[in-house]
Amino acid sequence: MTQTGASSGEPNGKTAYRAQLLYFTAAPGPETDDGSTVYCSDGMLLVEGGCVVQLGDYQLLRETLEADITVVDWRRKLIVPGFIDTHIHYPQTDIIASPAPGLLPWLETYTFPAESHFKDPAHAGQVARFFLDELLRCGTTTALVYCTVHPESTEAFFTESHDRQLRMVAGKVLMDRNCPDSLRDTAESGARDSEALIRRWHGKGRQMYALTPRFAPTSTPQQLALCGELAQRYGDVFIQSHLAENTQELEWVKQLFPGHRSYLDIYDHFGLLRRRAAYGHCIWLDDTDRRRMAETGTLAVHCPTSNLFLGSGLFDFAAAGVNKMPIALGTDVGGGTSFSMLQTMAAAHNVARMSGHHLSAHSLFYLATEGAAQGLDLGGRIGTLAPGAEADFIVLDPQATPLLARRTARAETLEELLFALLMLGDDRAVAATYAAGLLQHERSPSV
Repeated sequence: MTQTGASSGEPNGKTAYRAQLLYFTAAPGPETDDGSTVYCSDGMLLVEGGCVVQLGDYQLLRETLEADITVVDWRRKLIVPGFIDTHIHYPQTDIIASPAPGLLPWLETYTFPAESHFKDPAHAGQVARFFLDELLRCGTTTALVYCTVHPESTEAFFTESHDRQLRMVAGKVLMDRNCPDSLRDTAESGARDSEALIRRWHGKGRQMYALTPRFAPTSTPQQLALCGELAQRYGDVFIQSHLAENTQELEWVKQLFPGHRSYLDIYDHFGLLRRRAAYGHCIWLDDTDRRRMAETGTLAVHCPTSNLFLGSGLFDFAAAGVNKMPIALGTDVGGGTSFSMLQTMAAAHNVARMSGHHLSAHSLFYLATEGAAQGLDLGGRIGTLAPGAEADFIVLDPQATPLLARRTARAETLEELLFALLMLGDDRAVAATYAAGLLQHERSPSV
């Protein structure tokens, strides 16, 4: 058995990782010892062929290892499942932190001009590479990604992700009205391009496809109807869009789609609510909407940094909980202001506090891992360290910065440790990121 501080991974052979280990089996309740959390203070994670094969207490498992197995020593650090970002736009990477008075002016001034360049495969590929580097640097191993209306943008993204063996979900944006001509498809061409991309990429390696109408105002009823037909034809693909983000948006939707009970009802009418459907924001909903999302297994994605940046509103955690609406977290870059799911968790905590709701660190880490996986119908595959899962995991460093080291040294409980990591951490707290058992990112000690 070889002990090493190097963080190499073996794609097919066995590798063991020694560290603190943490994952969740269910949503944590008010009491952190309710059995929903699996934690080993000195654990071993055994990976083979890109999957987790065993984990447990290091002292108990070490004697069962073959003599030639490499043990990567991450003691004093915490291994958790890779983060899952359920709402992000890769073509908006270059316009993050762009000033605007609200959502609709921001789209017109920054988003649409930036996205017009993604017909160029070279440009799309260069941005995709930087985008994926940034995700991995922040510990995100799976994301639901919006491309642009151009099929070339989706091809470029999947090509780069496939080469890295990442578990990603992405799709070509559908947009046949209320947008610049350079970003407009038609109902028929959008459906045709989407189906071709599904056949080419959905299930190829670790890639998965998402039907992606941008939001109801930029799709005609004909386009949404064809999207619904594709959703019925390909029952295991994902659906992603935006919902009830902004009050101006709501008024616009009422004008464009008269006769519907609510914004959500439009998507429901066209057969776009189901398991594997994820809608960003979901701020301005009523309880009937929330119950309908729960009934259909449709995921609501809370994007706190984006909502604060654009002044869209505060997500209602209490109402979501009462109505059992599935929830996950998204960065929503570039409206969101950080690729870091740690910073996104911190913002979610603060948004919840503004409405008198408390989210524990256990709950926030759950939402970014196992909770997201369950909401996406990918439970058991990602978001967990349980045996049989894909070996997507990250190494968090409680000593990454002087302030973080000082605070975590005084942590008396796991909750305090996790809370310090999410409130004070960022990409610097991610010592290493693994996907399919392969090292994808390692932080330089000098950073």
